[in-house]
Amino acid sequence: MLNDQRMSLSTTTHEADLFESHRGRLEAIAYRLLGSASDAEDAVQETFLRWQAADRGYVETPVAWLTTVLTNLCLNQLDSARVRRETYVGQWLPEPVFAGDRMLGPADTVEQRESVSIAMLTLMERLSAKERVVYVLREAFGYAHNEIAEMLEISESNCQQIYRRAKQHMATDRTRVDVDDAAARRIVEEFLAAAVSGRTETLVELLTEDAAIIGDGGSFYATLSRPLVGAFRVARFLRLSFRSSDAKRELVGGDPAFFVAMANDGPALVMVVADRVVGVVALGVTSEGIASIHAQVNPEKLERANRAWATVEHGAPLPESW
Repeated sequence: MLNDQRMSLSTTTHEADLFESHRGRLEAIAYRLLGSASDAEDAVQETFLRWQAADRGYVETPVAWLTTVLTNLCLNQLDSARVRRETYVGQWLPEPVFAGDRMLGPADTVEQRESVSIAMLTLMERLSAKERVVYVLREAFGYAHNEIAEMLEISESNCQQIYRRAKQHMATDRTRVDVDDAAARRIVEEFLAAAVSGRTETLVELLTEDAAIIGDGGSFYATLSRPLVGAFRVARFLRLSFRSSDAKRELVGGDPAFFVAMANDGPALVMVVADRVVGVVALGVTSEGIASIHAQVNPEKLERANRAWATVEHGAPLPESW
């Protein structure tokens, strides 16, 4: 009897360890599919609960089983999320994730790095739920069409058609530039210096002609009701946004310190008040300049960023301030 109990405990521990060995990959898939770190964590946890309840004796390939369960959970969640976002206050943006977070997943190829950028995650919102699943699994994780088709219980030819539609929806004539830490610091420093200078023309020089800015404050902070497009319009808005005022200090809880970080594999300006992240401004950089600015200030979407910020060395703040 004692030996049976020990065998049962050993098996349970082994199966839990097996799941944990795949957790990082599952979180990376879920984050790309949902654009929400908190929702991704919930989907992975639900996958774990189903793994515990499953008759694992019939599971031939655990990683395939886990990915299938997770994918279908996310597929269902995407449908309900689309309904929720129709009533979302203001514009919806993904949760930013700092460099080193396992939720970012593999970054070996251009496609993998591109798929986790804030700009691409935002663009994915135009895809249907099934298109997003097929696109992410194929583009970012290299799954074959027959494997994806089996997960979604569709034909391989249908999967290929869905992928082609998704690629068309995601097509852009902009090529994002990969930047290292040194380049990211230079870009963010130049951006912040121009933003606080009060000179619109200085900012315009850093932006592409069709640059766009999107802000997400949720129900907490009023932001732009729709994307603002055009270098001059964006620069003018930024100049006003970075102008110092008592009202802004009261809004964020004090004088913010500005830091440079890599978020979603791109340069970002991080605003911190009393050691708490109150804003992450992700910059989409192309060879022609900064093409997109995504400002996340909704505190509900900065919880993971704050947990990460509290545990890593982030250097000295930039000299500019409000």
